[in-house]
Amino acid sequence: MTDTTTDKPSCCPKAEARAPLPQVSAITWDGVTRVAQDAVLIPGGKAIVGTRRAEIPDDGEDPLRSARVKPFRIGATAVTNTQFKAFVEATGYVTEAERFGWSFVFWLQVPEHIGATQGVPEVQWWRKVDGADWREVNGPGTHATAWHADHPVVHVSWQDAQEYAKWAGGRLPTEAEWEHAARGGLGEVKFPWGEREPNDDDFQPCNNWQGRFTDVNTAKDGYAATAPALSYEPNGYGLYNMCGNTWEWTADAFRIKSLKKQVKQRLDGMKGYKLSKGGSFLCHRSYCYRYRIAARSGNSPDSATTHQGFRVIWPAG
Repeated sequence: MTDTTTDKPSCCPKAEARAPLPQVSAITWDGVTRVAQDAVLIPGGKAIVGTRRAEIPDDGEDPLRSARVKPFRIGATAVTNTQFKAFVEATGYVTEAERFGWSFVFWLQVPEHIGATQGVPEVQWWRKVDGADWREVNGPGTHATAWHADHPVVHVSWQDAQEYAKWAGGRLPTEAEWEHAARGGLGEVKFPWGEREPNDDDFQPCNNWQGRFTDVNTAKDGYAATAPALSYEPNGYGLYNMCGNTWEWTADAFRIKSLKKQVKQRLDGMKGYKLSKGGSFLCHRSYCYRYRIAARSGNSPDSATTHQGFRVIWPAG
């Protein structure tokens, strides 16, 4: 299939069974249990990062390289609304979207009562919605229909994710740590479950788009927007939704090593951007083919949308 995603912006077979690694039911830091969250122990060693064959070369997916990582614990799921709510209630934290007074909502999710909204140049399907935030996911008056306790928290900026991670006694993962965890012990694979491609018909191992982007989503996988954080089959390490559902912030800056003039020009306008991994429910092979382990996206650290979440890691012991 010819790659058609190279110049387009991001929408911003079963794995061999293996015994689950030890899990921790709560995170304790300085003797205090901060937040109940399953955390999976990931073995250290040689991590594989990137790919031999970049699907979107200008994103910096290649080359395939290795990095040494220490053992660490990572959330079995992205941080959920329930977990983020506990953080807000304990600290009084106000997210950046709340302070700005607006956030980005995908156009099909904007309800009629919101009225006219402003689109983003070149990606008009992202609408600036006043009052959209992690509680009111699709704008004012949508809490009851769009906010789900067991879904990943969204409309969180990189700084919001940082603050939560610190409160929980952890931090955001590096790209190497994130990919090491996402591969689930399978090594050089494209997806957390192996090599088989998701499709619009009979194989939906993750929450991504089915249909014609941007106006027809058949939701064959069961979800037109986010799915519960604990859904679909976990990877070999017992981690859920490492690809699809929501993008996940990492600790790293978004950097690309390239000599191409067009890439350098693009990066000039992305100074200070942070790296996200994993793709989201808006990704599709025909447009944003980024629900792959090696795929990458960069965004401004204050950016918040309906498909941006995060996951936390902690020391191994």
